[in-house]
Amino acid sequence: MTTTRHTLKRARAGLLAVALACASLAASAWEPSKPIEFVVPAGTGGGADQMARFVQGVAAKNKLTAQPIIVVNKSGGAGAEGFLDIKGDKGNPHKIIITLSNLFTTPLATGVPFNWRDLTPVQMLALDQFVLWVNEESPYKTAKAYYDAVKAGTPNQFKMGGTGSKQEDQIITVMLEKAAGKKMTYIPFKGGGDVAVQLVGKHIDSTVNNPIEAESHWRAGKLRALCVMDKDRLTYKEKVTATQSWSDLPTCASAGIPVEYLMLRGIFMAPGVTPDQVKYYTDLFAKIRALPEWKEFLAKGAFKDSALSGQPFVDWLGQNEQMHRVLMKEAGFLAQ
Repeated sequence: MTTTRHTLKRARAGLLAVALACASLAASAWEPSKPIEFVVPAGTGGGADQMARFVQGVAAKNKLTAQPIIVVNKSGGAGAEGFLDIKGDKGNPHKIIITLSNLFTTPLATGVPFNWRDLTPVQMLALDQFVLWVNEESPYKTAKAYYDAVKAGTPNQFKMGGTGSKQEDQIITVMLEKAAGKKMTYIPFKGGGDVAVQLVGKHIDSTVNNPIEAESHWRAGKLRALCVMDKDRLTYKEKVTATQSWSDLPTCASAGIPVEYLMLRGIFMAPGVTPDQVKYYTDLFAKIRALPEWKEFLAKGAFKDSALSGQPFVDWLGQNEQMHRVLMKEAGFLAQ
């Protein structure tokens, strides 16, 4: 009996020690001790900027972080300013960056000493679509009508507005030019918000803006959406205009325009951060993705709901870097 009691006491003591160790481990899990700087390697008003500011607002509203998130735009050098800032801040866990396709295109086009492998991949938040837009008063009611006009027009007749040079918008423009067999005049602007405003003002003939960058103008009856550059139609059925939802848009391929392209919206950290610091942010974004506000944001911007982290995210990044290398070589955009 005495031996049994001693055995039970030892077992209880062991369980208590394990419980205390677990509690200590939980208490020591890393959390930010100062404000989190959220770098946007693009201008204000664009898709990356809007997503970063949404995250900032929803995290504060739902008290998901003890420290505030501060959005900082660092768009210089086609986003190189932002990427080099993160690369050079080794081991700093109080800084994250949202990425778009300039994660691949900027180093490939400029030769700037940066590669996505220089950073710490955290989370794919979503994939962003591209839509072919014209002004609502444009004579082109369908994607086919617009495409046929480009093919029948004179070289450089049509003005395509886009974000930056030798980035995703211009890559898509070159793809469209090659399909149509006709050069266009590509006009770069600082961000997707500026691009949409220029189309509203009829200073350009078309754009390939992300949905969220032009949604408010489409809703207001200022712009017309012609087609989406994905192999599948969008799934969002709620009406944006009086007559159309995102799901009503045909694919560009079905309209005879053989152009498909999706863009990353992902999160990275500086090199040299620890696994528990990365885990803090993957947990944070898991909480954000579970919110109804996130679902509403995805629907508003017609994002493709896709989330990756860990090795699957790393594998996806390697594949897409190679895809962009091929596309940029074909467009003649690779740095010499």
